[in-house]
Amino acid sequence: MISKPQPHEAYVYITLTDHLEPVTAGRFAMTEDRHGIALGRFVYGKSYLERRDAVALDPVELKLATGTFETTALGGVFGALRDSSPDYWGRRVIERHAGKPKLSELDYLLYAPDDRAGALGFGLHQTPPAPKRDFNRTLDLAKLQQVAEAMMREEDLPATASHRQIKDLLLIGTSMGGARPKAVVEDEGGLWIAKFNRADDPWNNARIEHAMLVLARACGLVAAESKVVDVGGKDVLLVKRFDREKVEGGYRRARMVSALTLLRAEDTHRSREKWSYVALAEDLRRVSADPERDAAELFQRMVFNALISNTDDHPRNHAIIARAKDWQLSPAYDLTPSVPISLERRDLAMSCGDEGRFANAHNLLSQSARFLLNQDEATAIIDTMENMIKTAWYKTARAEGVSERDCAAIAGAFVYEGFRIEDR
Repeated sequence: MISKPQPHEAYVYITLTDHLEPVTAGRFAMTEDRHGIALGRFVYGKSYLERRDAVALDPVELKLATGTFETTALGGVFGALRDSSPDYWGRRVIERHAGKPKLSELDYLLYAPDDRAGALGFGLHQTPPAPKRDFNRTLDLAKLQQVAEAMMREEDLPATASHRQIKDLLLIGTSMGGARPKAVVEDEGGLWIAKFNRADDPWNNARIEHAMLVLARACGLVAAESKVVDVGGKDVLLVKRFDREKVEGGYRRARMVSALTLLRAEDTHRSREKWSYVALAEDLRRVSADPERDAAELFQRMVFNALISNTDDHPRNHAIIARAKDWQLSPAYDLTPSVPISLERRDLAMSCGDEGRFANAHNLLSQSARFLLNQDEATAIIDTMENMIKTAWYKTARAEGVSERDCAAIAGAFVYEGFRIEDR
């Protein structure tokens, strides 16, 4: 038994492999010491630990064991729980729904919908609520886009936006992506993350992000499935949720943990030295069921991001998932090009070699052994991908509906001059 939660406490639920209904895994509590430092505590329930199919919430901090886990990092929120908390956009929607400009971290967990990233849920009752079955349909995208655009402009919501629709917009309470306005929609194939263009986007982001996912797959990467749909003359990107599997009667869920949690890092400048592809490869080798495959895949993604000038490749945009007991690298997502001014040096968000974050072929090669690749294997990956992106990015973008104007705007992102600066 787990004692009844007090204020600043919540039960933590989990949907286990081959189950469609959640069970109670444990209890999470937040307190402050006399210096005002937040302390988080988590304890697994005895009945949960006795289950034969019980699994840990994550492979890093909350391993399956008795006793109380404690943390003062991340404002007292364990990484695996933080990964289930809303991102910037989700928090804006929750604050609008709650009518409050600022909530506690526990409030964000409790206000967020159950259909957040991964397999966790939160509540004030020991018995978990039934999982949500009614999702926004893809046919509802026009209304959802109207609500999202009003929120982005900080305007009053349109008269057609009901309380229910605002709540429905919350259906992407995940921090695995960025701050782009989004919602979850359903069609006959399953669940999709709908990502809306913003009025201040320099180009058609929906078309370009979709084209980058297509290009990544053409380069041999495991990337999320995506498509672009026209909604009232505006493009909306749909990205298939890889942490959900549609089955008869509902959805199976996969546990999901961000690279930020694996690296035991924060998403602030104070923790920037921990943002590292090399360190992430080491952590993957410890937790992955197939370390050679996943380490090599991570190396390829690092190279791809360097070759498209993706400077938004921070640890929240990498994750591991577990559809059963074993963990593996998740499909790639949030792949977006940028066009920095410099032609000689561009940096990734995470350190990628001996020269830090320098997105350069020589630097990428410098730590290839940590990705379980020898020098020849790593060199071949870089050479092949460089040639593929150089010759295929434009054709891929045009085939996926990116305009000539937008192609011209992003052309400088691909295989920039400094990528081979050490070879001159």
